[in-house]
Amino acid sequence: MKFHIKLLGLLILAGTISCTQNEKTAKKEKSPSTKFTRLKYNNPDLVSDLGVGLWANPLPVDYDNDGDNDLLVSCRDNPWHGTYFFENRSGDAFPVFEPPVYVGEPLKDIQVSYIDGKARFLIPGKELIDYSKNMGTETKELFPDSVFNKLNKRIRFRQWKYVDYDNDGDLDIAVGIQDGEDYGWDNAYNDKGMWTNGPLHGYVYLIENKNGKYELKGKIKAGGKPIDVYGQPSPNFADFDNDGDLDIICGQFLDKFTWFENVGTREKPEYAKGRYLENRNGILHMDLEMIVPVGLDWDKDGDVDLVVGDEDGRVAFVENTGKVENHMPVFKSPKYFQQKAEDVKFGALVSPFSVDWDDDGDEDLICGNSAGYIGFIENLQNGETPKWAKPVYLKANGKVIREQAGYNGSIQGPCEAKWGYTVLTVADWNNDGLKDVITNGIWGKVLWYENIGTKGHPKLAEPKPVKVQWNGNTPKPEWNWWEPEPGTLVTQWRTTPITIDWNKDGLTDLIMLDTDGYLTYFERFKDGDQLMLKPGKHIFYSDKTYNRKNELIDEEGGLLRLSEVRNGKSGRRKLAMVDWDGDGDLDLIVNSKNAAWFENIGTENGMVMFSFRGNFTDQKLAGHSTCPTIVDYDKNGIPDILLGAEDGCLYYLKHP
Repeated sequence: MKFHIKLLGLLILAGTISCTQNEKTAKKEKSPSTKFTRLKYNNPDLVSDLGVGLWANPLPVDYDNDGDNDLLVSCRDNPWHGTYFFENRSGDAFPVFEPPVYVGEPLKDIQVSYIDGKARFLIPGKELIDYSKNMGTETKELFPDSVFNKLNKRIRFRQWKYVDYDNDGDLDIAVGIQDGEDYGWDNAYNDKGMWTNGPLHGYVYLIENKNGKYELKGKIKAGGKPIDVYGQPSPNFADFDNDGDLDIICGQFLDKFTWFENVGTREKPEYAKGRYLENRNGILHMDLEMIVPVGLDWDKDGDVDLVVGDEDGRVAFVENTGKVENHMPVFKSPKYFQQKAEDVKFGALVSPFSVDWDDDGDEDLICGNSAGYIGFIENLQNGETPKWAKPVYLKANGKVIREQAGYNGSIQGPCEAKWGYTVLTVADWNNDGLKDVITNGIWGKVLWYENIGTKGHPKLAEPKPVKVQWNGNTPKPEWNWWEPEPGTLVTQWRTTPITIDWNKDGLTDLIMLDTDGYLTYFERFKDGDQLMLKPGKHIFYSDKTYNRKNELIDEEGGLLRLSEVRNGKSGRRKLAMVDWDGDGDLDLIVNSKNAAWFENIGTENGMVMFSFRGNFTDQKLAGHSTCPTIVDYDKNGIPDILLGAEDGCLYYLKHP
């Protein structure tokens, strides 16, 4: 390895003049003269799912005082980061909302309570005075939130709500707390795949109003034990079954709702053991996780419904039918609100790949996302300003594709059961002339979906593992509790598989991170009538050493390692390859606070040297990560970038 580095050092010295010129050019380009802009549908008649960015915290309220319910939605991600107003102009119970309008900064754990028909807004320890007008700039102190730090060791959510708990005419406070101390969060599976830490806890505390002074009374009980749902309780107190007393419905970190019937009285509540809400279709589930339900009579028919925020920024209506069966109110299954389409969006942590999927001559998008779906977003209008259709979920063997962790597929534990973090590329993987889909995701398994349709009419089969002819056991990340199947490819999770004919032999090769985070070349070859990959080779180097955040850590270079950390922090690198500077070789584009460029500065004896040139702009578009793909909408032969962000939106940068 030292020999190779010295050899590449000579290569760099031989090209000092051109590299120095490149560095000067790069410095100019790093002074941002252009910006990433959010991709629009450009489709005036289209209706799409209502949504903000990652983590929707809904605040249903008549914001414009016109007599109907609108939606405020608080969103704390990057780059949405704000509170947004969705106007209900029709006054319908299930309207098509107007596109979102920014009205203020987001507030962590903001909750809305309905007291005598008026919306009251609380954050931990405080009430917000005239929130719709002041957007949180004026507050009233209620009770020290810090008291919960002594009772819980690892708090993520603190959800405060007003409630007249005992019907004495004053306002008490209920507080939902998520305590993750027992859970721990990362790398706690045994070799059988069982989680050895505890669960997430979701407690509900009562702070009682005693003659105008608040006193903490402790955890509210149900069935004789403290309420303890699976994290993020979002408690709602209302007469859901219309029997005259206050019941409780809680959400959780995952996707279900727990019903606690008041079997006592309005003045002396007593709660039965919790049960999951269900209807004739079974237990009610939201589509994703980290749900935030809000109880109110949304459709104004006399019973209390639920308006529920989902992790991917969407908001759903869960309608109370007014019926009660087996001592439980019957709710309809969640129905996601709609809006006039504005920004192209596909869930959260969208991972786009630009390709002419339907072979009609323009660039469509095939995208993964945090929920594990794969979506087709059709380009309806060829040209520099595409017109986009609403995303459609791709199917395999007739069933919607959804790659998910399940109980033990995420290194960060069972609370991530519904996430998939699908990252993908599209290529003719089996050389039959049709475009296939190759994915990686939360498991770190590299799969391919064979296109068994026809040109222009793709149809996908069930996924198959990408095959490698290993010399021995199949490698895996050291922290994976499970053993991969022989001859398959398993690597660090949530990293892009780059499909490319690297050696120009007519076969599609694979370039991606290996189990230790090094960028690795997997060469394709024919084994009889089968196409296989050879074990990976380390042929990519960097003239300096950077960490996964693209921060310089060593002036001395070596093998290009894009992920040096372990467990849940591993992987998470999104990549694309393109001749960005037009010099005839392939450069590397990686995720960053937006996207960053590693320039290919030379190849010698099959070894490729990259030099880091920095971010494309100074914009912060990343929270978790971004994902680049290469586009050329104006068809000028010069590559541009489309960037997927954690808000599920797509950001376009024309080549400077």
